Amino acid sequence: QLQENQDEIENMMNAIFKGVFVHRYRDAIAEIRAICIEEIGIWMKMYSDAFLNDSYLKYVGWTMHDKQGEVRLKCLTALQGLYYNKELNSKLELFTSRFKDRIVSMTLDKEYDVAVQAIKLLTLVLQSSEEVLTAEDCENVYHLVYSAHRPVAVAAGEFLYKKLFSRRDPEDDGIVKRRGRQSPNANLVKTLVFFFLESELHEHAAYLVDSMWDCATDLLKDWECMNSLLLEEPLNGEEPLTDRQESALIEIMLCTIRQAAECHPPVGRGTGKRV
Repeated sequence: QLQENQDEIENMMNAIFKGVFVHRYRDAIAEIRAICIEEIGIWMKMYSDAFLNDSYLKYVGWTMHDKQGEVRLKCLTALQGLYYNKELNSKLELFTSRFKDRIVSMTLDKEYDVAVQAIKLLTLVLQSSEEVLTAEDCENVYHLVYSAHRPVAVAAGEFLYKKLFSRRDPEDDGIVKRRGRQSPNANLVKTLVFFFLESELHEHAAYLVDSMWDCATDLLKDWECMNSLLLEEPLNGEEPLTDRQESALIEIMLCTIRQAAECHPPVGRGTGKRV
């Protein structure tokens, strides 16, 4: 009897879905399209056994091409709610491979709010499975740390931090906190210098520092480590910094000190909202 009742309810749900949602998700009015996508995101989260499969997910994927920014935004926030729950990751694999390129392209959306949420969604995808995003996908997000729009840059900074800087060596835990050149931050500071030099935007160190300020404050304020990398002799087997790398580190260090002292973004970077 329980099974019969459940089947009957699922048949009703299916009838409502085909009779209402399938017609209204492409309604002429953007607000109705946005409500449809928001709701299907909730259904997938609440009743993943029935709704979290590709026959329903495809509607969200298709709607990511909607002409209205508010509708595209609802697609991204609905997907964030799903990717945030690691238990659902296995059910999202096919969707990810099919629509990943579209999500990556949305990081350059003309609507800043959409671009920010696209980067945040990719950060969740990265945490669920590192293999999904190619090096090229990641590079498309990395360069946004130099964006003039601060929310986009900060979201890209968090993505960059999670990808390149959040891995810790297990040996660093459980030992006396080492400082200076021997601290766990030493390799991360070098990684930051290498990234800065490879991006070849050498007059924009202040933008890079500002982008990562919120998520990597401890690293960017480790001036003791930066000083020792510049002043002390390399440890055994350690490659010394080249003159170019030292110059880049000094530039980054100056920007971190200025950011800590002045507490505001560099000139030319704002929220993009008119006051």
